[in-house]
Amino acid sequence: MLSERLTRFRSTILIPVFLPAILVVALLVIGTISDPDRAGEFFARLLAAITADFGWFYVLAVATFLVFLVTVAVSPWGRIKLGPDHARPEYSFSSWFAMLFSAGYGIALLFFGVAEPVLHYANPPEAEALTRQAAEQALQISFFHWGFHIWAIYGLVGLVLAYFAFRQGLPLSMRSALYPLIGERIYGPIGHTVDVFAILGTLFGLATTLGISVTQINSGLNYLWPGIPVHVGVQIGTIAVITSLATFSVVAGMDRGIRRLSLLNMILAAVLVLFVFLVGPTIFILEAFVQNTGAYLDGIIARTFNLQAYVGGEWIGNWTLFIFGWTIAWAPFVGLFIAKISRGRTIRQFVFGVMLVPTLFTFFWFSVFGDTALHAIMHEGYTSLIDEVNADQAIALFKLFEHLPFTAIVSFVTILLIVTFFVTSADSGALVIDSLASGGALKTPVAQRIFWATLSGVVASVLLLAGGLKALQTAAVTSALPFAIVMLIAGVGLWQALRIESQRDISLQYKMTSGRTGIAGKASWQDRLTSLVSFPDRESVAGFIRENVRQAMDTVAGELEERGWPVSVSIDEERPRVRLTVNRPGFFDFFYEVRLQSYAKPTLAFPRIPQAGSGGERYYRAEVFLRRGGRAYDIYGFDTDLIIEDIIDQFERYLHFVRTSPGVLPWRMDEFDDDLKGQADRKPK
Repeated sequence: MLSERLTRFRSTILIPVFLPAILVVALLVIGTISDPDRAGEFFARLLAAITADFGWFYVLAVATFLVFLVTVAVSPWGRIKLGPDHARPEYSFSSWFAMLFSAGYGIALLFFGVAEPVLHYANPPEAEALTRQAAEQALQISFFHWGFHIWAIYGLVGLVLAYFAFRQGLPLSMRSALYPLIGERIYGPIGHTVDVFAILGTLFGLATTLGISVTQINSGLNYLWPGIPVHVGVQIGTIAVITSLATFSVVAGMDRGIRRLSLLNMILAAVLVLFVFLVGPTIFILEAFVQNTGAYLDGIIARTFNLQAYVGGEWIGNWTLFIFGWTIAWAPFVGLFIAKISRGRTIRQFVFGVMLVPTLFTFFWFSVFGDTALHAIMHEGYTSLIDEVNADQAIALFKLFEHLPFTAIVSFVTILLIVTFFVTSADSGALVIDSLASGGALKTPVAQRIFWATLSGVVASVLLLAGGLKALQTAAVTSALPFAIVMLIAGVGLWQALRIESQRDISLQYKMTSGRTGIAGKASWQDRLTSLVSFPDRESVAGFIRENVRQAMDTVAGELEERGWPVSVSIDEERPRVRLTVNRPGFFDFFYEVRLQSYAKPTLAFPRIPQAGSGGERYYRAEVFLRRGGRAYDIYGFDTDLIIEDIIDQFERYLHFVRTSPGVLPWRMDEFDDDLKGQADRKPK
């Protein structure tokens, strides 16, 4: 039993990715533990250098991500599904939103929801402190930092991964985005390097999130129970305890663990924000929400490219670049995670769902917490909040609750919410990193996932030892630099792939309308009428697939084999379905499949005269499926020659695209199976 488990453990690890990532992390951990003070100084210098030399690159890259994503969504490509054409979303919208929000930045909103507006009000970058203008600018900056740009970063990575995994059948890994550019070389050193950067970015982004969350938990515990000190030792102990809790969710998996915790997070977050909204200055919050949203939209272009080149100082590095860098570092995790839960949605649904809904919720969150805090300072004399937040950002939320009723209860609920966000981030991050380290495998041994969850806690603890928030900032911004370059290349790869898909659509549409009338045109009118008004039972259609369709495919396969084409016919007797596959070296394979599909009988199927062979309240069709999904037409009742004609028609369209598309890169998808949600769980060569 032990040897079997060890074999399973080794079978999913991709050594060229795993070892370099672990080596970098080990050097960081050992170096920091051996001399935390010197490590802290190094992190501070590194952050200053990156801010000074590469700030322009971060800002330009994030702006590019946003423009690219919106352009793809509003273009005709927006109708393309992330999966076969017949795919449907696996999760409801509420579950989908809860999971992407919890994994995205729920912890960040709890930490910065009060602290950031108050700090900008007290120390604005471009206004006089403690004025009305400073208050307006504080919320507008907060909206900018946590609005469309953040979700454009997440959305780009998620879209790239979902498209190539579920639409094209490549591994669910960052390397797949480079396939249109370098082909099979994604399974070599270039692909390994991309996944190493993705792992490091995810790990350091996760460590940053965990480090920020435990400082806030520590401050909350100290606020409720003053005997608990605010100390790095307490924070490391908290990391150890909650990381242990996260392993239970990791073992439970996506549906039983992460999805349920995510829904709990959303419920607690909704209760918290509604409480503050109702007991706070409600009308002021609504007015500020509308006004600041308009101001954000009005100034989004100018603020996007504002690097304070003529002002200088550390503000841009401590705020905008840190948040953008943290998000880019976090993007492999969040992107891969939301890609996993987004199969079946169109590109347009994905983009607007990922960007619009979370952004509006974020704006409302900052309006409720940030404007409540500013209202208390400006109109109720609670000016001591400024000094307290300057002294400790993590205590900001709890100090605001001190100004509201039911302080102890609300503070306890907040700590519970931070813990659940912590657990969700840790277990989701472990699943994603483990998948990246295993070449995109979706199913990996539990021990591996526990290992990565534990390692993220270790890295967070080490960074806290090496300088707290400043070290966390440095890790996030530094790891984001190479991955931002990877994201730009991935965007180019996605653009190329979408262009190829459009070229194929145009090519095949032309071929379908040039002298062909389709299968309906070849059938007699009696056969067509019979297929329209009959509702056959399962046994009849299943027998047709096993016998007639199988015979037609065997005939075509025999002819192709005589001409030297590698072809195969496979049948699934249980469902049933039968597939003809033609392997064309250097290109994606052609397959033609006929499946048994079940439908509820419509009302028109129950006339006064009983129908012979009725299948009760269900009827069945023999539908054609190609690589892009179901074609939504039924061939039940057609003779063998007519089925052969349809196979050849579809094969002809496939060859037409291949022959008339010079410059289209080869696209091999040897292990594609849309029943496994389009995921080719391949091992790199």
